[in-house]
Amino acid sequence: MSASELQPVIGLEIHAQLATESKIFCGCANSYGQPPNSVTCPVCLGLPGALPVLNEAAVRLAAQVIVAFGGMVAERSAFARKNYFYPDLPKGYQITQYDRPLGTGGEVAYVDEDGDWRCCRLQRVHLEEDAGKLLHDATHKTKVDYNRCGAPLAEIVTEPELASPQAAASVVRSIRQALRYLDVCEGDMEKGQLRCDANISIRRPDGTLSANRTEVKNLNSFKAIERALQREMERQRGLVAAGETVEQATLYYDERSGEVGTMRTKEQAPDYRYFPEPDIPELVVDERWLWEVTQDLPLLPRDRERQMSRLFGIRDYDCRVLCAERVLANYAERVMERARDSQAAANWLSNVLLAEVEIGRGELDPIGIPPDYIAHLVDAVTAGEVSNAGARQVLAEMLSASRSGRRVESPERVIDRLRLAVIDSEEELLRVVETVIEAHPEQVALYRRGKAALFTFFVGQVMAATKGRADVQLTRRLLEQRLNEEEK
Repeated sequence: MSASELQPVIGLEIHAQLATESKIFCGCANSYGQPPNSVTCPVCLGLPGALPVLNEAAVRLAAQVIVAFGGMVAERSAFARKNYFYPDLPKGYQITQYDRPLGTGGEVAYVDEDGDWRCCRLQRVHLEEDAGKLLHDATHKTKVDYNRCGAPLAEIVTEPELASPQAAASVVRSIRQALRYLDVCEGDMEKGQLRCDANISIRRPDGTLSANRTEVKNLNSFKAIERALQREMERQRGLVAAGETVEQATLYYDERSGEVGTMRTKEQAPDYRYFPEPDIPELVVDERWLWEVTQDLPLLPRDRERQMSRLFGIRDYDCRVLCAERVLANYAERVMERARDSQAAANWLSNVLLAEVEIGRGELDPIGIPPDYIAHLVDAVTAGEVSNAGARQVLAEMLSASRSGRRVESPERVIDRLRLAVIDSEEELLRVVETVIEAHPEQVALYRRGKAALFTFFVGQVMAATKGRADVQLTRRLLEQRLNEEEK
């Protein structure tokens, strides 16, 4: 049995920090970047006598995630204590949901290695609190920052059905994008707002799984997910092909070396000694409340792409780019509604505007330029009233005004003020053509002796003389006429 015949089976556990103002069981601010241990209280530190109180906002955001992915919100769910000892867990246990999660089922759409859409089924979505953070310094000392303790997490668990590290990374990418669309999680993986644990085992050619699986913990980038699973897949393939046993274990991934290593032998559920959380009553979700908090959910990216393609008839690639963020999709649709040529507008948005503007989650006006203005600018390019180079100057001028707080002028006014309109006067362009020809007698002679490639040189000279404003088609026609006339 060769190693290449052994296929991976991957399941994911994605931990998404919910964008609530306060933590899940106390009133401490749910914020990032504060001085270590400055955002804590007796509840999140687990001091004796402190009692947790469930944050309704966390339940609301988690319910929106479940419904958006097509899952079922349980009418009754419950919290439990997951017991383990680690320096970043001050209580010695984590409050989480175990056998009675808030949500079950659903699926997430993702793009596979061939660029095709696939679906990965979800097993469950449950609520839990985050642990603290260990800080390792250059002196080999470890400090603990408890600020993150009690931050609300939605843990999204997929079915173990992904068949490649690339697919796993794509699923996490799609989940992150969807969470940002829903405005429930900022999804900044560098800040730990989205983390992934990946379970992997090996399937033999006869369909049976290897005896054990491993779990790679705390992967905080798409690249890390793919590389860690690739390395672990290769390691397990080698062991199984050689007839050896894969030891069930929890692993870490070292991004600097690209290696996976063992943290500890893998715990089973009994090792965590789960038992019902005695200080939090059963969570009962009212049907009317659920309807109220989920009735206005936005379309997720895949459905938004389909809608954009249907409404505007633009290419799939542009739909994917423009639907990357909800605020961008909203802006793009307003531009395309107003532009004469939707595909031309999509091209400009994808290739020009996005090169100048960074679009983030939840920004109401990330560009600062009215959509009408971008539509008018695209129309001017399409109609030949301004060159692409001139239009980029107009965009730079409008963005500069927006960023400095000045009033943004319409593209028509900017074109007029900067004298960027295309020169389409035959009389005016002919004078430029004749000046160029007179200034380059050697090139003219070579061109007339058959070096036709020099024609591009003359076009470039005319464009340089007019600062890119010359009408290209008219320029080419006048050059051909003038050069041929002299040749007779």
